[in-house]
Amino acid sequence: MKLVELIAGADAELRGEGSVEITELTYDSREAQPGALFFCVPGMDVDGHDFAADAADRGAAALIVERYLELPLPQVRVAGARGAMATLAARWFDDPTAQLTLIGVTGTNGKTTTAFLVRAILESAGKATGLLGTVKRIVGGSEEEVVHTTPEALDLQRTFRRMLDAGDTACVMEVSSHALALERTAGLDFDLAAFTNLTQDHLDFHQGMEDYFTAKRSLFERFGPGSGSNVGPAAGPQLGPPTSVINISDAYGQRLVAELRARPDHRLITFSVADEDADFRARNVRFDSRGSRFSCLWAEDEVEVQIPLPGQFNVENALCALAIADGLGADVEAAAAALKGIDPIPGRFEPVEGGQSFLVLVDYAHTPDSLENVLVAARRLTKGRLISVFGCGGDRDREKRPLMGAIGAEHSDLAIVTSDNPRSEDPEAIIAEIVAGNHTGALEVEADRRLAIARALEAAADGDTVLIAGKGHETGQEFEAGRK
Repeated sequence: MKLVELIAGADAELRGEGSVEITELTYDSREAQPGALFFCVPGMDVDGHDFAADAADRGAAALIVERYLELPLPQVRVAGARGAMATLAARWFDDPTAQLTLIGVTGTNGKTTTAFLVRAILESAGKATGLLGTVKRIVGGSEEEVVHTTPEALDLQRTFRRMLDAGDTACVMEVSSHALALERTAGLDFDLAAFTNLTQDHLDFHQGMEDYFTAKRSLFERFGPGSGSNVGPAAGPQLGPPTSVINISDAYGQRLVAELRARPDHRLITFSVADEDADFRARNVRFDSRGSRFSCLWAEDEVEVQIPLPGQFNVENALCALAIADGLGADVEAAAAALKGIDPIPGRFEPVEGGQSFLVLVDYAHTPDSLENVLVAARRLTKGRLISVFGCGGDRDREKRPLMGAIGAEHSDLAIVTSDNPRSEDPEAIIAEIVAGNHTGALEVEADRRLAIARALEAAADGDTVLIAGKGHETGQEFEAGRK
C-alpha cells in the first residue's frame, strides 16, 4: 500500500514523497525492515523520535512523527502518534473489529474472571471466540502468553486480524485504564462494553480517582448511533444498538448509568448482587470451597446458577457474564448451564491441592478492595485460622500500601507481609509502608516471598486456610532493571 493511500483522510501533514510503498507497520525500531512505516511514539520513559534514525538505518520507508526530524525520509506529522497508530493500524489490517463481535470488559477487579466466563458462554453456544487479557491470549483456540493486559494498538489490530483468519467470530477483551488513556483501544469497534467496579489502584499513573474514572468512562463514550456490529451472517445475527453492562452495586457504576441513560440509540443493562432495581440480580447466594450457587433473576425469569468459583465477588462476576450474554442475544438459561462446567480461572481464588489438611488459595488480589474481598470470602470457608501472605508492588501507587496493611491485619489471624514485584524500590521500605497501616499487631514480616510462603504453610493446621495474594497467575517477581 502506498503511504498516501494509507493516510488518506487522516488529519495529517505529509512532507516528502507520498507514493513510497509501505510493506509493514512498526513502533519498535529494532523490528524495522525495508519498507516499514515507523511510528515515533512518545512514551513515559523514552521517545520514539529518538529511535527514528535507527529505524531509517534498518530500511524504514517513512515516519509518523509529532515533530519533523532531520532525516531524509517521507514524514507524516500528526497531533498524536498513538492515536494515528490506532487509526492507521485498523486500516492496514482491514478493520478486523468491524467483522468481529467485540466485547470489552473494564473495571478495577473482576475483568479476568468475567472475560473467561463470557468466552465460555459464547464457545458453548458454538461461537468461536478469542480472548485478550491479563492471564493469556487465545487466538483460534490456541493459547499464547501476554505481556500487557491491553497491548499497543498496532499489536491489537494484528491480533484481531489473526483471530479472523483463524476462524474466530467474536473476542472478549479486558480493557485497562492505561490502554484507554494511552489510546491503545482507539479505532476498535466495540459491540458491548461492561463495567465491573472501580476501587483504588493505579494512582501512580492517574491523577486521582476522578482521573481514573474518566479513563474507564471513555470506553463507553466510544459508542454512537450506528456503531453496532458488522459481523455478517457467518458470525451470527446482527447485534442491535451498542450495549453497556454496568454494575450498580458500585458508586462509579451508578454514575455511569446516570450518564448513559441519556444516550440515544444505546441499550443499558444493569446488574447487582444487592440492588433489587438491577436488570440482573442474585438471590439466595451461598458458596463453599467448591464453588457458588445463586438464583439469577432478570425480567420475569429466574434460573439457578452454579459455578465452580467460590466467593460473593465471583457471583458478581457471573452476573456480569450473564448480563453480557443477554446483551449479545444469547439464551440466559443456556448461558447459566455453560458456567457450571468452566475450569478454574488461573490465579483467581484458585485452590492448590498438595494433600495437605488445610485449604490453600492463590489469588491476584493486589488492591485494598480485592484483598478485602478475598479475605472475607476465605473467612467463610475457614473452620480454623485464616493465614494470609501479601505485599505491594514497587514503583506503583504508594497510597494503597498502609490501606492493605490495615486490611490484611484486620481480616487475618496471621498476616505475613512480603515482597510483590518490588521493581526498583527497596523491598524493606515497601513493607515498612504497608506495616504502617496496621494498628492491631497481627502482621509478621518476611521480605523473601519464598520464605514467607513457607512460613505460612508451616504455621497452618487442620481446618486452616492459607491465602497467598498478589501474584495470582504470575510465576515470577520483578526486581530492579527489569530483572525477574
